Amino acid sequence: MPALPVRIDAVLVQALIAAALSFAHLHDLALAAGQDGWKAWAYPVSVDLLLVAAWRRLRSGGAKAAGWCWFLVALTASLGANVATAGLLDLDDVPDWLRILVAGWPAVAFLGGTLLAHGATTDARSEEHESAPAPDAAEEPTPVAELPAAESASAPPSAPPVPPALVTLARKIADEHRTRTGTPIDTSTLRARLGVPLPLAEAIATHLT
Repeated sequence: MPALPVRIDAVLVQALIAAALSFAHLHDLALAAGQDGWKAWAYPVSVDLLLVAAWRRLRSGGAKAAGWCWFLVALTASLGANVATAGLLDLDDVPDWLRILVAGWPAVAFLGGTLLAHGATTDARSEEHESAPAPDAAEEPTPVAELPAAESASAPPSAPPVPPALVTLARKIADEHRTRTGTPIDTSTLRARLGVPLPLAEAIATHLT
């Protein structure tokens, strides 16, 4: 006998059978409670979706109390429908309290699904906030050593060296100027006669006094 191309999982088959039976029981109970048409088919879908949402919350590891709470609520609804349709309840004459429970189920399922969905988002954000590294404390500025204040007045530049021959020439020019004018020669005139820069002329003038 050739091997089957697809391996059949017995657990999966059992789960599908259980889901189909539970789905049918919920449909029959909703139909007996006055929810006819598409509404009778929507009830088992609502119960199963709430079961799945609660199971996912339990598997996620966060807020297990809420997950268990809504898982038990959905499981009670599913198990109650299975028991009620087993011949213990006259589906042709459903009591009023059961009609009230069936009619109020959509609001309960909506509340549970909303809390499970938004609670998961809040938990994820809280975990991200807790796992985020705390900002480093502001580093204190490193004090910068103050540089010594520069002297307000810089030292006067040293006088340029004066060649002795230039001093001799300057003395000759100064004596000639005194003989001709009767007054000592000034620095500007000495600079003009020698054709030297002003600092050098000033240095030469110091040698003439």
